[in-house]
Amino acid sequence: MISIKKSWRPALATTVVGLSILVTGCSEKEEEMAATVDKAPSAELAAEQVFTYRVLDEHSSVDPGIIEDVTGAEIARDLFEGLLTQNPDGTLAPGVAETWTANDAKNVYTFNLRKNAKWSNGDAVTAHDFEFAWKRAVDPALASPYAWYMEIMSIKNGAAIIAGEKPSSDLGVKAIDDYTLQVELEASLPYFASMVVHTTTMPVPKKVVEAHGSDWTKTENFVSNGAYVLDEHVVNERLVRVRNPLYWDNANTTLDKVVSLVINDENQALNRYMAGELDKTEVPAGQYKRLKGELPTETYAFPRLCSYYYNFNMEKAPFDDVRVRTALSYAFDRDIITDSVLGAGQYAAYTFTPAATANFEVPNVAFANMSQEERIAEAKKLMEEAGFGTDNPLKTTILYNTSDAHKKIAIAISQMWKENLGVEVTLENQEWKTFLDTRGNGDFEIARAGWCGDYNEASTFLDLVNSKSGYNDSNYNNPAVDKLLADAKTMADPSANYTKIEETIATEFPIMPIYHYTGNLMIKDYVKGWPIENVEQNWYSKNFKIMAH
Repeated sequence: MISIKKSWRPALATTVVGLSILVTGCSEKEEEMAATVDKAPSAELAAEQVFTYRVLDEHSSVDPGIIEDVTGAEIARDLFEGLLTQNPDGTLAPGVAETWTANDAKNVYTFNLRKNAKWSNGDAVTAHDFEFAWKRAVDPALASPYAWYMEIMSIKNGAAIIAGEKPSSDLGVKAIDDYTLQVELEASLPYFASMVVHTTTMPVPKKVVEAHGSDWTKTENFVSNGAYVLDEHVVNERLVRVRNPLYWDNANTTLDKVVSLVINDENQALNRYMAGELDKTEVPAGQYKRLKGELPTETYAFPRLCSYYYNFNMEKAPFDDVRVRTALSYAFDRDIITDSVLGAGQYAAYTFTPAATANFEVPNVAFANMSQEERIAEAKKLMEEAGFGTDNPLKTTILYNTSDAHKKIAIAISQMWKENLGVEVTLENQEWKTFLDTRGNGDFEIARAGWCGDYNEASTFLDLVNSKSGYNDSNYNNPAVDKLLADAKTMADPSANYTKIEETIATEFPIMPIYHYTGNLMIKDYVKGWPIENVEQNWYSKNFKIMAH
């Protein structure tokens, strides 16, 4: 395989740890929790409406055009409102756009904006703000890590603009008037509307951006149009957003303040949760069963649209050898990772795309049908053929971002590789932003990765193995896969293409799927409205209530 320069880079490179997909449905308590968001009498509300939660790492940005991680997107959904949002069950809901339509060919979409949406400085939110934001996002001058998204949205001229071949003014998005936005696509895309929930498609205030440049996101300059405004930001410590009185639906918003605290250690976060300092945190790896037994009404596992995997750097020997990649993918027991290391309903991944993905049937790939003993035997044979053995053990390094869960997984896998193949592994951890740079620059041999879908369709995962994908950190280049992906964009039913791509991944192993996530949360039972049913976990603080406790 040959590699090419990365031209687009899907992000939301998840900082979530120890999570996967739970095959069974939500419990009755979880369903009740999701359903009671609007049913509690106001007399039962707590006097103080403040929601405080833990994040693993500092967010990448609060600029919708720059954000590239889960934490940043969570913040953005409070500070900004896009054309569309999601209901607690993940279905589409009006945002700034009250209605939207598509032509019969599904290649022109029209959004009709509400006239009572305002920026926090009192200016009206118009279609021109969206046009400006979208053209800014694809402009190479911004160097957005998420410019790729406009390309896979198939917006007219998006790819050419990102490549520097056309000016951003040629992007197929136009404000017909102040309250009508029209988007022209290169080809039919039936699920386009679901893609405009994403952070990159949110509006930004043109005059504020032009007045302050990159400093527009500083607290003293910040202007937003969401249910909350930025009140305080201490890097690597906390971010506070408070209620926006000019938000068009402020009358139906209950929470007054939302606080995110950066706590790198998940066990420390749990201790602070137990002490009452946090209303929500993640379940530390391996502790779900104990916590579910001790705090059954506060401990949850539910489906997530996420996958956990390792990248092989195919530009570095011996990972350019498919025999080595296959052997390493075979020679560890995924059930040990899910059942013993994590133990919270995660399930072994033999494909990249999780079963929770809408309209996706998990392919029956060959190596998933082998017993673990058969996989290990084949792995030994392949390693010997590749020239590795007792007298010449493979020596490599696993790179991961700092997290106790990532470390436990890396230790378990490296021990199984050592026992089964004699591989000698060095573990290297880095803080989040350094890790992203190191992995993105290709300065690794094997690197941990996690991916949560940007929208609920299989292409949100499979586009990452496109040779042009900026998150194709393995530097994988297969023209046949690229064509299958391109053709799938315009197919009424792309299932056959997706199956072929997954089968190819399961024989060439540019990546090594490990497990699919569940959302494993600790959340106080006085917090009502968490969207358990939403596999994308796009949550909005405006939907939460703090009950008297």
